[in-house]
Amino acid sequence: DDKKRGRCCAKSPRKKPKTQRRYFPLLHSEPLPSLPFLFVSPSLSTLFSKGATLPSRETSGHPMLMVDASLHCPSRESIWGSFCCGNLLGEKSTISHFVVDMKNHEKLFLDNRGRLRRLNPKKLSRKKGGSLRGRGWKYGSGFVDGVFPVLSPIAQQILNFLLQQKDPGKVWHSLDTILPTHEIWDDLINVAVQLRINKQWDPIVLLCEWILNKSSFKPDVICYNLLIDAYGQKSQCRKAESIYLRLLESQCVPTEDTYGLLLRTYCTSGLLEKAEAVFTEMQKNGIAPSAVVYNGYIDGLIKARCTEKALEIFQRMKKNRCRPSTGTYTMLINLYGKAGQSVVALKTFNEMKTVKCKPNICTFTALINAFAREGRCEKAEEVFEEMQDAGLEPDVYAYNSLMEAYSRAGFPYGSYEIFSLMQHMGCEPDQASYNIMVDAYGRAGFHEEAHAIFEEIKRQGMVPTMKSHMLLLSAYSKSGNIPKCEEIINQMYKSGLKPDTFVLNSMINAYGKMGQFAKMEEVLNAMENCPYETDISTYNILINFYGRAGFFSRMEDIFHSLLCKNLKPDVVTWTSRLGAYSRKKQYKKCLEIFEEMVDAGCYPDGGTAKVLLSACSNEEQVQQVTTVIRTMHREVRTMFAI
Repeated sequence: DDKKRGRCCAKSPRKKPKTQRRYFPLLHSEPLPSLPFLFVSPSLSTLFSKGATLPSRETSGHPMLMVDASLHCPSRESIWGSFCCGNLLGEKSTISHFVVDMKNHEKLFLDNRGRLRRLNPKKLSRKKGGSLRGRGWKYGSGFVDGVFPVLSPIAQQILNFLLQQKDPGKVWHSLDTILPTHEIWDDLINVAVQLRINKQWDPIVLLCEWILNKSSFKPDVICYNLLIDAYGQKSQCRKAESIYLRLLESQCVPTEDTYGLLLRTYCTSGLLEKAEAVFTEMQKNGIAPSAVVYNGYIDGLIKARCTEKALEIFQRMKKNRCRPSTGTYTMLINLYGKAGQSVVALKTFNEMKTVKCKPNICTFTALINAFAREGRCEKAEEVFEEMQDAGLEPDVYAYNSLMEAYSRAGFPYGSYEIFSLMQHMGCEPDQASYNIMVDAYGRAGFHEEAHAIFEEIKRQGMVPTMKSHMLLLSAYSKSGNIPKCEEIINQMYKSGLKPDTFVLNSMINAYGKMGQFAKMEEVLNAMENCPYETDISTYNILINFYGRAGFFSRMEDIFHSLLCKNLKPDVVTWTSRLGAYSRKKQYKKCLEIFEEMVDAGCYPDGGTAKVLLSACSNEEQVQQVTTVIRTMHREVRTMFAI
């Protein structure tokens, strides 16, 4: 009963055991040494002061360090090790931190300032603006979840300078004045890693190209991989390939991450033959592709929308006895979820557990998303609870996925309960959380509540994005509130946001509901004569409203103009056209259009079948339509093999 009312039954995460204080003596208590660095560039005069000191990377001089240990699992001995941050390649980097690994898997590490810090990924996920999950290296990084490079004061200033200065000449001139020391090299790599986390590809290119071409540093494979990744993200395949060739010329040994990044770059650029050539080259060199390489290949194919090829590579991976990793299964669950096949996504998840591959929070969130897209809030909630039973604390992405499930199921108050639970558990909502709430109320027709959430975004100090405005516009559009829709459009212009195709389609939809066809034509003319792009949805809306109003000639003109605009009618286009004649019980005309639809390679869906059946006026016609639909259903080939 609670689920039918849209209430959430999700469990709260388990409480942590109480902690007690323990003290560990350090072997050294010398003061931290300081190293002078001279910077004479005018561009960096405000950045670095003459004689600035860099905190040592040695152990802190404090005589005692305080460590928390759980009461139920007292730690009698500490294990000191080093953890390499910023390691894209699975090799050891020059940047290391001392880590204390307790028996209950809580970790503490010494940062560059010699301070002991506790690593708690759960708390990191509560930072305002969203979780840090998914922002580390994609392949073989060696990153522990939530651990990111700690920037020294100088590294932080270099980072700020690269983000502010866009002129390559000035950037390179300023970097030329930096003394080439080991500490500076560590800082530069840390900066590059931080830029990669923030997806700032242009500064990465500037920094790494300077290291390769201008500096006296000898670049290592990490630097080359950073540059290949950056060019790949910028869809500059030739430059990424040239960096790979330079890596070979410099006698650097490419790692599995190098091949993985190169494969992804080729796939996203549509160069599948070159991607296969990389596999062949690996085999010639006696390198067996690992899960990292396969993951890069599959990821690139998915981004290039070559889903069948991605599934083929996954089967090849298992055939070659390469064990799929957690990331492999997570990508496949995401793939099936986006294709609307939550059943296959769940089967993949169960297969993952069968082969003893432990799912992480990203895997659970991907499965929740798969059910959320279909509005199956009960199944999404079951996965959410299973995630908690596995000892994983939900982050903002997991909460957002569950909110989306209730939203698409038509339970806005269920979404709001999850929204309140998230705040109660100390997880700060991000921009997407508020957008989901605006959408949830808008789908249910509660446009006033949607507007209240929209205003709450501003009160929280966030700037409403284009999507925030679009969702609010959609809410008022469904209720036919034309003045409010026009007010939102004007507000977007004042905020510096230019309406896109979705926004203008929403306006056409609103005018159509109110029967203002002249306004519809005005918006259409503005889209066709201005830089706005019309898509198939634009003309689907027009065909639907003109068909409902009985303007068959105008509807047919719009339909036949699609070929001139290089647009292919989809199943919604054909069904909307069928619906116009179905309402007039023109059965023969509906059959003619249906045959055109099949000949054009567009297969009917459930909505098409309902429209055809509604055109029937006797039992014989119903039997004929039923036979045709069943025959076609058997012949339709599914996209994925289940």
